[in-house]
Amino acid sequence: MLIAADKFKGSLTAVEVAEHVTVGLRRVAPALRVESLPVADGGDGTVDAAVAAGFERRTAQVTGPLGDQVTAAYALREATAVVEMAEASGLRHLPKGVFAPLTATTYGTGELLRAVLDAGARTIVLGVGGSATTDGGAGMLAALGARFTDAEGAPVGPGGGALASIAAADLSGLDPRLAETEVILASDVDNPLRGPKGAPAVYGPQKGASEADVAALDAALGRYAQVLGEALGPAALDAAEAPGAGAAGGIGYGAMVGLRASFRPGVEVLFELLGFAEALERADFVITGEGSLDEQTLHGKAPAGVAQAARAKGVDVVAVCGRLALTPGTLGGAGIRRGYPLLELEPDPALCMANAGALLERVAERIARDFLA
Repeated sequence: MLIAADKFKGSLTAVEVAEHVTVGLRRVAPALRVESLPVADGGDGTVDAAVAAGFERRTAQVTGPLGDQVTAAYALREATAVVEMAEASGLRHLPKGVFAPLTATTYGTGELLRAVLDAGARTIVLGVGGSATTDGGAGMLAALGARFTDAEGAPVGPGGGALASIAAADLSGLDPRLAETEVILASDVDNPLRGPKGAPAVYGPQKGASEADVAALDAALGRYAQVLGEALGPAALDAAEAPGAGAAGGIGYGAMVGLRASFRPGVEVLFELLGFAEALERADFVITGEGSLDEQTLHGKAPAGVAQAARAKGVDVVAVCGRLALTPGTLGGAGIRRGYPLLELEPDPALCMANAGALLERVAERIARDFLA
């Protein structure tokens, strides 16, 4: 039995999900051999999943999205580091109900990358998602030594809105260790930097951006890409249209252009790092899941990746979740035999989240009776 589930956002980490599922399974089958491999897709919970797989957790003090100091974690194993940009620049660092769509900065993510370089990392997996920012990664690059100035030669301020005034870019001061470092951009989204499917239009409203803010950010990011194209050549401008450039408020673009990062689906990268293929070889049944099984799950999320790989090996998969918004037919098409939502046991969403652990144990008991008896 392999438990390969993602977090239940807002209630349980991926590690906690596996723990509660194990408790429930063993109430029915005490001798059951259970292997747990918490998984992630590059967004929130990526560092936790890496630590659970044997990486060392380390922390650094960095600049948060609003400019205050925050503690950010990363994972390190030998010369490979897993960095979760949300640890430094995520929505989690904003006070409840407070957004800063025009001024939130990724500067702290750059500081976090510098910390992993100091720790000896020469392969960096940069997981992106859950960001509070839409600055195209300009803050990240500035923290690593890039200079962005306005027409008077003054440094451009923090946030995507300030990029409207950018006149020149100088990346010659980037940390020289980056030239010897492989950076992998791990993301579950493939949006371009701007336009109808770009970072401001698609994700800006989630970060508090009004229609006017979205338009301003889209224009500012266009100016940013134009200036980087002038500084680095036409390929830097063309990169704004590349899949993943719009990830996490455009930090994907900054990573591709400034850090020479390669874009790969987050699930694919994390599965390699976590040893998922090897764990699957040892499994005869798999339980996956996440907080909400919905249409987004089918587009690059961890449970879909787990189910696809398991189906290729002929291994049955079921999924646990807080909320189930997929039909049985859609689940089956994704390789998941059945979904087990906690809301089926506790229909009040607030109570369901508050008691997710206990409910998950009850669900796991049902799975054991349904499939292991």
